[in-house]
Amino acid sequence: MKKIGMLGGMSWESSLEYYRMMNEEVKTILGGTHSANCLLYSFDFQQIERLQHEGKWDELTRIMVEEAMNLKKAGANLIVICTNTMHLVAPSIEAATSLPVLHIADVTGHAIKQENLKKVALLGTRFTMESSFYRDLLKERYEIELMIPNEEDRQCIHDIIYDELIFGILTEASRLAYTRIIESLQADGAEGVILGCTEIPLLIQQQHVSIPLFDTTYLHATAAVRKALEQ
Repeated sequence: MKKIGMLGGMSWESSLEYYRMMNEEVKTILGGTHSANCLLYSFDFQQIERLQHEGKWDELTRIMVEEAMNLKKAGANLIVICTNTMHLVAPSIEAATSLPVLHIADVTGHAIKQENLKKVALLGTRFTMESSFYRDLLKERYEIELMIPNEEDRQCIHDIIYDELIFGILTEASRLAYTRIIESLQADGAEGVILGCTEIPLLIQQQHVSIPLFDTTYLHATAAVRKALEQ
């Protein structure tokens, strides 16, 4: 098994899920007492969140690359960024470390393609929804069209993530807000929805809506294990 280098702590609530899912996937595949061969660097999310909202992406890139290099020095064979938003700097990490970065949008696109869907909606932070990395990758590699919510709904989704979900706060009011937004996107033609923030699956699961959900945390974590087990 290759050693997985995890960049986590963004937030630790979802990094906890990554660690659990990776170990469960290893156990499912290999059985016995096998568990994941991994390294986790966990950021102080206060610093990351502040730099995100200040728009200091050059500084974020520097910090992320530095810790990815430390994972490489510690023996990591591949890098997993345990959050959607910071895949904005994935190309810089891959270039600096010369290690493969398992891209969360790539594994998500593969899952959507397997379901033969052509048009999906994306929920996530404003940084994720309003950037092009998901849209471009899904279009170029999988011929999938991406939709995002309107301005007001994007702000609602973003605020719930940063005010509640990263603190582990799950409320019925927020769940209803998300399901309303998903139903609106479905009415506009969305055939499925990407839960493009690794905290969103803590709040919304498949039983809450009538169209397919793509849990990026689960897809990314289990794909990392399969990648690590490749010969």
